[in-house]
Amino acid sequence: MTAIDPNRKIIHIDMDAFYASVEQLDNPDLKGKPIAVGGGEKRGVVAAASYEARKFGVKSAMSSALAKRKCPQLIFVKPRFERYKEISNMIRKVFHEYTDLVEPLSLDEAFLDVSANLKGHPSATAIAAEIRQKIFEVTGLTASAGISINKFTAKIASDINKPNGQKTIKPKEVVAFLELLSIRKFFGIGKVTADKMNSWGIYNGAQLKQHSREFLVQNFGKSGNHFYDIVRGIQYSEVRPDRIRKSVGTEHTFENNIYTETDALIELEKIANESVKRLKKAKTKGKTVTIKLKYNDFTQITRSKTISDFTDQANHLMKVIREIMKEDLMQKPVRLLGVSMSNLKVDKEEELAKNKPQLTFKF
Repeated sequence: MTAIDPNRKIIHIDMDAFYASVEQLDNPDLKGKPIAVGGGEKRGVVAAASYEARKFGVKSAMSSALAKRKCPQLIFVKPRFERYKEISNMIRKVFHEYTDLVEPLSLDEAFLDVSANLKGHPSATAIAAEIRQKIFEVTGLTASAGISINKFTAKIASDINKPNGQKTIKPKEVVAFLELLSIRKFFGIGKVTADKMNSWGIYNGAQLKQHSREFLVQNFGKSGNHFYDIVRGIQYSEVRPDRIRKSVGTEHTFENNIYTETDALIELEKIANESVKRLKKAKTKGKTVTIKLKYNDFTQITRSKTISDFTDQANHLMKVIREIMKEDLMQKPVRLLGVSMSNLKVDKEEELAKNKPQLTFKF
């Protein structure tokens, strides 16, 4: 087990409306306008929305049709992932000027451990400001940052002064900050869990803190231990530059609904082939095949099956997919299909230390 460093300084950097901001950067005609990156108006899904669009309630993962109803003047832009990757690589080079301990979460966000940074700078707050300024100079894009003693608190903090801002939660402030924080703003607590907590009168960190570890484990399983610790400022997860992805997959939203199992299997084979390409590019294999179906009423289901050997072969995936589809899943017209592989060969268990944190260092 790895003990937690009592002097950890963690920064969470999150680019502001990244995909949409890139599109506005490359096309000045889009600046100041509500745009949505994603599928077309008819059947697509919003991948990212500009801040101008967010004012109307447009959000990522929202259907394009609903987004257009909320914001009639919304402009849809097709995603250009190669361009986003290009800029993401530029941003990561900036990160590595300050620390080798960089854990990317996606193209537009990452954790940085700057406890012993390459610049020898004692202030994580100042480092975050420097990084944000350097990103702007290199890319023309803005970023927000959260700074604290662990990844959980830093990630929450990065959202407080968005866009183009930062927030430091100092060691002595962490517990009080978490006690006042709404449960619905706790990273990792979704709507269903929040609703369940609310039913017991748990609306903020202080009320969560009143419950014993035993109570939380009994009602939330392993997550109960996590909830018990984080509200006390305890998190042992290290910033891992070798962070391993948990799944590889592809999904597709169709212009026209799919009605039959035969047509679904034709499309699933195309999606499986794309997923295999991504597996091979990632130089990994998987054991668990998952298919996702989203129906025309926007309800969705996933079904998984684990095989005995690791594979990255399309014919193996399709054999499993056909077996899963025998469960009579085509009960309603389908608008989206997805295929992913998890239980990857390179998966690792994250070790958690048991030591209590010592919140005693300068920020």
